[in-house]
Amino acid sequence: MSNEVVYNRIPMLRAERGISRKDLATALGVHYQTVGYLERAEYSPSLFLALKIAEYFEVPVEVVFSLHPFARLGS
Repeated sequence: MSNEVVYNRIPMLRAERGISRKDLATALGVHYQTVGYLERAEYSPSLFLALKIAEYFEVPVEVVFSLHPFARLGS
């Protein structure tokens, strides 16, 4: 299926913590453009990378990623 989209809260989590794409990429061991692709849902992470991102932000993986769009906060 080409329409397999994985939604994520990476931009929100980064903004809350004041972390740049480059800083996150360095911590994860990936290119900073990979973080951009992930944030725009142009690329779905491997399970390993998804777990690594969740671990980095110290949240459960389902807080970061979902198969469905996240509800807007405050709605």
